[in-house]
Amino acid sequence: MAITTYSELQASVANFLLRDDLTAEIKDFISLAESQVNRDVRHYLMENRATTTIDGRFATRPSDWVETIRLHLTSSGTSELHLISQADMATRRQKADDTTGTPKFYAHSETQFEVYPTPSGSFDAELLYMQKIPALSDANTSNWLLSAAPDVYLYGALIHSAGFLGEDERATVWASLYGAAVGKLNNESDSAKYSGVSLRSKIRGLG
Repeated sequence: MAITTYSELQASVANFLLRDDLTAEIKDFISLAESQVNRDVRHYLMENRATTTIDGRFATRPSDWVETIRLHLTSSGTSELHLISQADMATRRQKADDTTGTPKFYAHSETQFEVYPTPSGSFDAELLYMQKIPALSDANTSNWLLSAAPDVYLYGALIHSAGFLGEDERATVWASLYGAAVGKLNNESDSAKYSGVSLRSKIRGLG
């Protein structure tokens, strides 16, 4: 059976479980799988760009944010902001009496970015980040992940059905299949992104 839509995914999960009485629960299993996938998968198709204006100490992250790849100012050329810890941020503010100027550093603070120095004006910025996979629903019947790797969705949903159904033995099998599918998907993304790039250059790019 092909799995290309939300309804087909639900039907496939029901077939694997040999149950036709879990309509509402299967939707929950899929939703739980999506939460896990957002933690486990890092694919170039998750990358997104957002522009904003930084004019204060804090800037709000996008609601679909999962992980920051790069944050840089674009007002006058391109100037990358460097990620630091909250402890480092606090130390810098204490030593410099919370000076103002052109931001050079940022830290994650709850659902916001905290920048340092505190902006002395308004600065245009661009964020490259990993975004959450668009959740499936009756209104949103497909997404890039379901098209590229329906097995990730299927085995992820089956894992989360195990606790509800008490299927401990099958949970181990599904977890193994899910892990293999996620690993293959992440590896395919790395291969596509770094094809033709030497290992040495790749390491430099991550530094």
